[in-house]
Amino acid sequence: MKLKALFLLMLGVATMNGQAKKTTAAKKPAATTSAAASEGIFAEMETSKGKILLQLEYKATPVTVANFVSLAEGTNPQVSAQYKGKKFYDGLKFHRVIKDFMIQGGDPLGSGQGDPGYKFKDEITDAKFDKAGILAMANAGPGTNGSQFFITHKDTPWLNGKHTIFGYVITGQDVVNAIAQDDQILKVTIIRKGADAKKFDAAKVFGDYFANKSVEEKAKMEADAAAKKVADEKLAAAAAVKKPYLDKQKAAGTATPSGVVFTVIKGGGAKPADGTVVNLYYAGYLENGTLFDSNIIDVSKEYGKFDQRRLDGHGYDPIPFTIGSQGKMIAGFTEALSHMGFNDKIIAFLPASQAYGERGAGGVIPPNANIIFEIEMLEKKP
Repeated sequence: MKLKALFLLMLGVATMNGQAKKTTAAKKPAATTSAAASEGIFAEMETSKGKILLQLEYKATPVTVANFVSLAEGTNPQVSAQYKGKKFYDGLKFHRVIKDFMIQGGDPLGSGQGDPGYKFKDEITDAKFDKAGILAMANAGPGTNGSQFFITHKDTPWLNGKHTIFGYVITGQDVVNAIAQDDQILKVTIIRKGADAKKFDAAKVFGDYFANKSVEEKAKMEADAAAKKVADEKLAAAAAVKKPYLDKQKAAGTATPSGVVFTVIKGGGAKPADGTVVNLYYAGYLENGTLFDSNIIDVSKEYGKFDQRRLDGHGYDPIPFTIGSQGKMIAGFTEALSHMGFNDKIIAFLPASQAYGERGAGGVIPPNANIIFEIEMLEKKP
C-alpha cells in the first residue's frame, strides 16, 4: 500500500503529470561533462544553441535506448501512422525549460501532452541523478514512458527511482545550460562505435519488447503479488505484537475533555513557547496495531513499509511544526503536542472526531476510525 510522505498528518497531496517535477534540494558541486568511451552508442543532438553529444546506456537500459534510437532514426515499429518512417525528434522544440533544473523535449505537440502513440515500461537501475548532464525519460507515473526526455542542469536526487536514466552528456553541457524554452532540436544523429554497438538493432529490440510485453507483464504481476503477500504478513505480525502494548498504554493514560488520551513515555522537557518551531518524529497506527505512516526509518522497516525513494526525498526527516498554530495538522495531533516538551515522547490516542472523522483518509484510514500516534518532539533536527 503506497502512502505519500506526511499524508496522514496533512490535508493535501500533490501529483506529477507528464513531466519531471522540481523539488527544492541542497546544492552540490555538479559535474558538467563526462569522459567519452571509445565504444558505445552516442546521440549527437544539434540544437538552435549548438551541439550536445550524449552517450546512451544501451546495455543497462536496452528498451529505453531502443525507443530513443529508433525514434531518432525513423525506424520505430510502434509509432502512430503519422510518424512512421520519420525522424521523430528532428524539428521538435524544448517545450519545458526550468532554470537550474532541466530542459525537456521530445513532445510532437510541443505542449507536454504529446506522445508517439504508445507507452512503455521503466528501466530503473542503480544510476542516480547525482550530477548535471543526465539524460532521462519524462513520464506521468510508472510505466508511462513515450518520447519525452529531459537533461539535467544539476544533481536532482529527488528524481531517483522515478525516471529511467538512459544516458549522459559527453560534451555540450554549456549548450544544455544555454537552451531556453522553445529552442529547437534541429537534428539527432545516432553514432555507433564498436562491434557490440553496431549489432544493437534498436527497431528489433523495441519490437521484441512489445511482442513479449504480455508475458513480461504477467510475470511482473505475479512477482508483485508475491512481494505484497510477504509485506502483508510482515505487517500483520508486527501489528499483532504492537496492539497489546498500545492497549496497555491507553489504560494508563490521561483523558482530556475532547476525548484525546495521552500517555507520557518520556517527559520533563522544557515547554516550547508559542511561535517556536519544533521538529517531530511520528508513527501512526490503527487501533489493531497496523502502522499507516511513519517518518521513523526503523519503524517503517519493522512493518515492511520502508521506501527508498522517500528516504532520497528526505521524507524520513523530522517534520517542522510551529507551536501555537493549527497548521494543516488534525486537531487531535495538535492537542497532543500541547502536552509535550523538548525531547519528550508520548503516545496519543485520538477519537475519530479529533482525527479524520466520517471521511477517513485516502482509503488507508477508514471512516470513523480512532487512531494512535507515537510522537517525539525535538528542539533541533538531528
